[in-house]
Amino acid sequence: MSVIILGIDPGLRATGWGAVRADGARLSFVAAGTIKTETGIALATRLTTLYNGLCAVVADLSPDEAAVENTFVSRDAVATLKLGQARGIALLAPAITGIPVAEYAPNLIKKTVVGAGHADKRQIRHMVTMLLPKTAGAVTCEHAFDALAIAICHSSHRRALKVAA
Repeated sequence: MSVIILGIDPGLRATGWGAVRADGARLSFVAAGTIKTETGIALATRLTTLYNGLCAVVADLSPDEAAVENTFVSRDAVATLKLGQARGIALLAPAITGIPVAEYAPNLIKKTVVGAGHADKRQIRHMVTMLLPKTAGAVTCEHAFDALAIAICHSSHRRALKVAA
């Protein structure tokens, strides 16, 4: 059975999203993009932009499942808190429509897609392009590549999640 998986890379400045179709172990690229917010405007307005953008993506693509990257905790508590708020939006937008949402640690995503838990952005982009050749030229933003990596990670781990549930 074929499913569409929406991967979301949350960020307050830019939230990447990427969708793949998983048919067993076979993956194909569906779409990807980035929702950007303007710095210097109210936080609530920026979160509203992210929410509305992700809701539009969910409505347009009708994914069966979604996956979101866990928050990276930095030394800057304020930045971590704002990222957590953007991540809350990333979890809420698909979940509010009844779509199941999984969460993955950054190192697990990298290990699943690249084979190394400390892979860099270039390596992620390269492997996503290898696994989803139609992304070459169609996807240009690192956040969208990260989101596709999250969707790929979920496609690899989703069967184990269902068995454990």
